Amino acid sequence: QVHLVESGGGLVQPGGSLRLSCAASGSIFVIKSMDWYRQTPEKERELVAAMIMDGNIVYGDSAKGRFTISKDNAKDTVYLQMNSLKPDDTAVYYCYCSAKTSSLSDWNDYWGQGTQVTVSS
Repeated sequence: QVHLVESGGGLVQPGGSLRLSCAASGSIFVIKSMDWYRQTPEKERELVAAMIMDGNIVYGDSAKGRFTISKDNAKDTVYLQMNSLKPDDTAVYYCYCSAKTSSLSDWNDYWGQGTQVTVSS
């Protein structure tokens, strides 16, 4: 089992910034990707940014030009720097990890508990 711990969410005014962190721990053999998604009650869960461990990065349309994903492979940690935040960025942000727990296992999907980001005056 892989455990994901998210931190950094909270309340911020429009135009402000937040930095989210996600650390993976547990029975990790190898990680394929560590990504950020977000979800609101009225919208489907959407990709914000994906960090593939070979260095490839994919951003969702909502993140381009404002958000930056980065990694620390030694700590199995990804970060999401969010700038120029808008009220419609308000959502629960989830960390996602695709990983193997042994050399013979399948790739499995793991999700963090989610962290609330609220952008409001």
